Amino acid sequence: MSFLYENKKFAAILTVVSNFLLILFKFIAGFLSGSISIISEAVHSCSDLLAAVITLFSVNKSEQPADSGHQFGHGKYEDFSGLVQGVLIIAAAVYIIWEAAQKLSGKVEPMTNSELAIGVMLLSVVVNWILCIYLFKVAKKTDSIAIFADAEHLRTDIYSSFAVFAGLLAIKITGMHFLDPVIALLVSAFIINAGIKICKESSDNLLDASLPEENIQIIKEIIASYPDIRAIRAIKTRKSGKDKNIVITLSLDGRKTIAFAHKLCDEVESELEKRLGNTSVTIHIEPVGAENAAQLK
Repeated sequence: MSFLYENKKFAAILTVVSNFLLILFKFIAGFLSGSISIISEAVHSCSDLLAAVITLFSVNKSEQPADSGHQFGHGKYEDFSGLVQGVLIIAAAVYIIWEAAQKLSGKVEPMTNSELAIGVMLLSVVVNWILCIYLFKVAKKTDSIAIFADAEHLRTDIYSSFAVFAGLLAIKITGMHFLDPVIALLVSAFIINAGIKICKESSDNLLDASLPEENIQIIKEIIASYPDIRAIRAIKTRKSGKDKNIVITLSLDGRKTIAFAHKLCDEVESELEKRLGNTSVTIHIEPVGAENAAQLK
């Protein structure tokens, strides 16, 4: 079972296949029923498919080991993927707003075979809901920004699909066609918020922003638990894909042996890996004499 939640490539492939099939169903239902809202939703879902393909590509690239051209690995592919997906999410929301405005202006196509349209949208909501939960679990397990962005992207599709489903159902029951675009406008606000959130996190990683403050505090707590460490001279952090890059400069009593310092660094690195996970740690030791060690504490 752990394979399902730790294999990013499998999750990305499953998302591509699922999106392709749902888009096909939506286009068929849209043309057969004459529902412009379903056809619009199918077009919106195409952005999900594109996002899933981008995720699959980025996951494949990010898993490649470091080479002479990318000596720090390929983790930034995931961050770039997240940024692209965030932009696609915002673009999809803008498209939904445009479609809703068209409907509110009175350009509503008469609908036939509404049962088929409602059924397909309900199927889309259920399938994407199950897949979305799965992707969030994979993203948490693997610390993958690309899979997380894909899950967020899929969640926006759930919102928009449910809005279309609710609108079609309300129209069938009440005959009030204006409900469809009104619901779509409300949902688009949530979609834009999700897109901005993903863009910010991805761009922070691409621009080598520091790790969150809670992570910095964990680093300081671990170092403080070693009484032989005189002081922390500097801490530099960044995130590249799932990897947390940490560079630390520490002060140590100059009378300690190289073997002692090496063992100490190994222990600190091991503790950081246990607490933070997916860490790449570089520690530089600065020797200090007994006469000025007290000043550094």
